[in-house]
Amino acid sequence: MLPWTRAPRTPRARRTLAALLLAVAAFAAPTATATAATPAAATAPSRGWNDYSCKPSAAHPRPVVLVHGTFGNSIDNWLVLAPYLVNRGYCVYSLDYGQLPGVPFFNGLGPIDKSAGQLATFVDQVLAATGAPKADIVGHSQGGMMPNYYLKFLGGAAKVNAMIGLAPDNHGTTLLGLTKLLPYFPGAEDLLNAGTPGLAGQVAGSPFITKLNAGGDTVPGVRYTVVATKYDEVVTPYRTQFLDGPNVRNVLLQDLCPVDLSEHVAIGTVDRIAYHEVANALDPAHATPTTCASVIG
Repeated sequence: MLPWTRAPRTPRARRTLAALLLAVAAFAAPTATATAATPAAATAPSRGWNDYSCKPSAAHPRPVVLVHGTFGNSIDNWLVLAPYLVNRGYCVYSLDYGQLPGVPFFNGLGPIDKSAGQLATFVDQVLAATGAPKADIVGHSQGGMMPNYYLKFLGGAAKVNAMIGLAPDNHGTTLLGLTKLLPYFPGAEDLLNAGTPGLAGQVAGSPFITKLNAGGDTVPGVRYTVVATKYDEVVTPYRTQFLDGPNVRNVLLQDLCPVDLSEHVAIGTVDRIAYHEVANALDPAHATPTTCASVIG
């Protein structure tokens, strides 16, 4: 997102701390009598994606699965990117995952390994509907990291051609160092683990992140692309988003367009410069240079 379209920002540390406290206060409370949240996709319009009659073309032979981030859902995260890809001839699908009982609309909060299982089921449904042997995955934030569990531990490597992450927390996050303060607040870490395991699992050094990255970042046969912004205030340090291994392309948004000031949310939800890199990663044979002018492409 370019500076003339960017919303004003509060100081990063204050906003991130507020988000952490909100997560603990709002989502860690017991919900024993609640029922599961209704996926947003059940009632919201999709603007041409999640069309199970779509058949991939020779030009774009694989369906694209979009995986939202923490607190996101299958519609709101993709109101710009999904039509962007549909208009370019792709069959596009998105899912809701990581729902907590009694928490509507805000997903990605459940155990991350269980969320990866939901993704595995969804990819199988998409492949069955489209007849394609493999899919491409594009994810934002947790949605760019969680599929790696699917690829490494749930058989996803045989079903995925490309994994594209927008600001993914591939090695966890320190939340600008705030996660190091959790031991100084008695009970806070227990609340995160019990009430919002999807948040707790993303902390740098968590058991989930340790297991995810043991033995290397990538698996053979999958092409990886990571697009990061140096203004990310959620996945920090931002360079921990990058992957190491063969068939990896790590991209810093500001190397493509120095005046792009997108932060963590914007890079995944509205930034058309980042989306141009997504299009390049989906179809590398026809990739074109990504510049500041790509915002009008």
